[in-house]
Amino acid sequence: MTARPTSALVILLALFVAAVALVAVELGKGAASSGPTVANPCKPRAPFPGSGLDATVQRIVLDGLDGAACSLRTTREELVLSLGPESDARPRRWDEHTIEVAIRSGLRRSVDEAERRGDIPPLIARAARRVVADAPIDVLIRGGIRLSDLIP
Repeated sequence: MTARPTSALVILLALFVAAVALVAVELGKGAASSGPTVANPCKPRAPFPGSGLDATVQRIVLDGLDGAACSLRTTREELVLSLGPESDARPRRWDEHTIEVAIRSGLRRSVDEAERRGDIPPLIARAARRVVADAPIDVLIRGGIRLSDLIP
């Protein structure tokens, strides 16, 4: 008499076969040669799609984070993760002052680029540079600030 596999074993085997098939399909489509999955923040990215105020603000913030990550010689993703509280599992690589200087510098360059591209007019760029220079970055990171707190 042969033992019949349990339903849990059949499900596990089916999941394994599906995972192998998915990997095989992705490799067949060229996933192995698609390059790194995390972009180099020091190299220009494709233009962020969209228009209007929301897209402009997103472009400025993402470009600013790229600039900060580039100056810290890391990825934008690692920089963003390092903004959270330090834990035993993931100690922070930089102190708060170093992060603040890098973020201010990156955002300043990002505002300059946005003005150069014509995304924001000179008057708005000037005001944005003042916000970047004066805003309490550590409070912004923690999310404890309102837009009205940034406008003098």
